[in-house]
Amino acid sequence: MTTDQSPTPESRYARGARALAEIDGQAGEHVIAALSGIAPDFARYLIEFPFGDIYSRPGLDLRSREIATIAALTAMGNAAPQLKVHIEAGLNVGLSRDEITDVIMQMAVYAGFPAALNGLFAAKEVFAARVTA
Repeated sequence: MTTDQSPTPESRYARGARALAEIDGQAGEHVIAALSGIAPDFARYLIEFPFGDIYSRPGLDLRSREIATIAALTAMGNAAPQLKVHIEAGLNVGLSRDEITDVIMQMAVYAGFPAALNGLFAAKEVFAARVTA
């Protein structure tokens, strides 16, 4: 089911590419480019499903979606590269460093201190890279 009600619906890919650029910027482009040599179909799926279908749905704003994503990736405890991309995305859609840090700290209650520590160290790297960029 599509959420696009326009007379000429935008394709899942076009909608996803637009959302990916808005949310992840260059970090998203780097992920897609890195997949092109090994799994270009997977890169297309990544654009179409998470960004074209899920992120583009009405109901939650992008800030709320990134809070949920940062929390989930932190709770996983083993997704540092993806967490860094989404911390960057959170900053891109208006989350503050303090909000991101608090979301990650909240995960200590539900996912444990090791997962929260890993998340905080990932955030520290992203924040530091933004200062030097």
